[in-house]
Amino acid sequence: MGLIYSYDIYLRPRNVAKVLAHLAELAPPARRVPPLELTLPGGDRLVLPFTSHFKSEPVDCSTSSTLELDTSIMFDVDDALRAYAETGGPEPEADGRLQVGYIYATIRFESFLHPGYASVRCWAATSGMSRMFARSTNVRKVFTDLAAASGGVCCLFDTGDGGPVHVCWFNGETTQETVPGPRFPDRPALVASWSDPGG
Repeated sequence: MGLIYSYDIYLRPRNVAKVLAHLAELAPPARRVPPLELTLPGGDRLVLPFTSHFKSEPVDCSTSSTLELDTSIMFDVDDALRAYAETGGPEPEADGRLQVGYIYATIRFESFLHPGYASVRCWAATSGMSRMFARSTNVRKVFTDLAAASGGVCCLFDTGDGGPVHVCWFNGETTQETVPGPRFPDRPALVASWSDPGG
């Protein structure tokens, strides 16, 4: 099995509609798929420029614990993204951005780390994309900015191999901590430090 690296954003369930709306703003401007109509557990309705399980039929999450999306996202080109494009990916656009897809997004309305928080896990479809996720400062910035704009308390970069998890965004600021690390010996210690105690 190949590398499956991901950026994982944690936020209160009340902010899931916001994070999905911001994610939709990162989609390519030329929509190549029919719009996806989505109903979230609290009743919020959204229309997204993505698919779910590669289909565009309406999705009702009112009784679901997860949502799966297939996304394409635009990134400003840096050296890592340029090298990725040279391995057979799409060419950069005239505006200097590169479309990367599919990036799979798994939304858990009750995250594994804490049931009072939702999670959005954006994970790479291939080993080459995973390596690019690890090397690209612009990819990291997009996901930390997404966490910031959506009321996220934390954004992690996870290689899924049992090694340390990198904390990119934490309680309102970018950071370069690891779990385990000096500040957070384990994931429960990280969760205990999240700044949003509200429901």
